[in-house]
Amino acid sequence: MKLLTADLRQRLPSLRSQEHASNPYVYAKFFTPDAQWTWYVTEGSAEDDDFIFFGYVVGLENEWGYLSLAELESVRGPLGLPIERDLYFTAGPFEEVMRREGRQ
Repeated sequence: MKLLTADLRQRLPSLRSQEHASNPYVYAKFFTPDAQWTWYVTEGSAEDDDFIFFGYVVGLENEWGYLSLAELESVRGPLGLPIERDLYFTAGPFEEVMRREGRQ
């Protein structure tokens, strides 16, 4: 599965463009189907030969942070499954997404 589609690349605002937003807009959701990790992407920019995302990570800790496309594509869960993009995810403001996802 392609994590970064041409459409998503075009829609994502550049890194740090929402850093002062109290309720940033979430554009995509990535997850491990065989583990409890989820990434909610709010921004992204091409950097050298990679693409860097910024977003909210739900895993061992819940925190805001950066992640690279290369890293996401290389990671496998405990059963060897790759990270996927949630094809049914509906973009929206962070607080709304967290409520909808049952994370608040």
